[in-house]
Amino acid sequence: MFAPASATSAASDLMQHAMLTLELITQSDDTRPVFITGNFNGWSTKDDRYRMRRIAEGRYQYTFIEPLHLNEPMEYKYVKGGWESEELGADGLPGANRRMEVPKGKVTDVVPRWKKHADWYDPRFYPDIQVLSKRFNLPQLRRRRRISVLLPWDYHTSDKRYPVLYLQDGQNLFEDDAPFGTWGVDKQLAALAQRGKGNFIVVAIDHGGKERINEFLPYDSQKWGDGLGREYAGFLTETLKPYIDEKFRTLPGRKHTGIGGSSMGGLISIYAGIMFPEAYSRFLIFSPSLWVTPNIYSEPLRFAAVAETKIYLYAGGKEGAGMLANANRFKETLERCCPNRDLLRLEIDPEGRHTESRWGLEFPKAVEWLF
Repeated sequence: MFAPASATSAASDLMQHAMLTLELITQSDDTRPVFITGNFNGWSTKDDRYRMRRIAEGRYQYTFIEPLHLNEPMEYKYVKGGWESEELGADGLPGANRRMEVPKGKVTDVVPRWKKHADWYDPRFYPDIQVLSKRFNLPQLRRRRRISVLLPWDYHTSDKRYPVLYLQDGQNLFEDDAPFGTWGVDKQLAALAQRGKGNFIVVAIDHGGKERINEFLPYDSQKWGDGLGREYAGFLTETLKPYIDEKFRTLPGRKHTGIGGSSMGGLISIYAGIMFPEAYSRFLIFSPSLWVTPNIYSEPLRFAAVAETKIYLYAGGKEGAGMLANANRFKETLERCCPNRDLLRLEIDPEGRHTESRWGLEFPKAVEWLF
């Protein structure tokens, strides 16, 4: 059946005046509506003005009739009604924002997968996860690394500034299929936000794989080799932090800046505090590998003596023979130089094991106390 001449003419006129048409190819078995969100609509994720039209099975289209008056390149993503259902790459991870220097013509995008939320939190409070770069430069180590940012659910609809928490071992923080398990930080942040908590930015720094131990090692070791902790801590503080503070609406002062991790990630977070006491005041230290570098006890732990420094230390009773003894010894060391012991908290789980899932359970308790 042919369309009436008037309809054909109207469609032709529409295309002639269109500034930009986006066409999306995606899964055909997910029938949730698709929206476009970006810097042109304040990153609203369920804006009916930018709901795409289904033109065939697994194909959607949207035409911008009016030109986009932006003072910067167009950035956008596809979502199915919220950040809890944003587009994912083939690897199952959120990608960087799509970017268009000149929003004009016809562009075809592909979304292989979509995020689906859990049922124990309100998906409206799910954070916006952005991969800043899969190859972020670490000049101090002459290496590159994936860096991800978890922005509060209301980041794009407010003008607020937020505290920042830098966490090590980014691969284990929010990926559901992480090889050693996950903390579920994304879901924990949504649950916290639902209760009016967790109002901060998380920066997740991937570890270096086979280089992880040396990068997180504060000092040279006969057993482990060269300690690159000084260089790694320098990267976090002198390269990454200024970049994050420039790109996002942060509260950059030490009072609003935290750092943390588990195991070797906890150890390097302690060392970052030793090296840069002026940069961090919130420490999330889970099951730190203190046995690797016993001489850390003799370091001048200046960061603990600075006013308003808060340290949350956790250890499990089934993590190894020395874990609890080392945690208690470190707590006693901190108490000797900490003027306010109310700002130091040690939590012990007698049944706790050395696992990502256990640290994930501790995460919301720790950050609610720290922030």
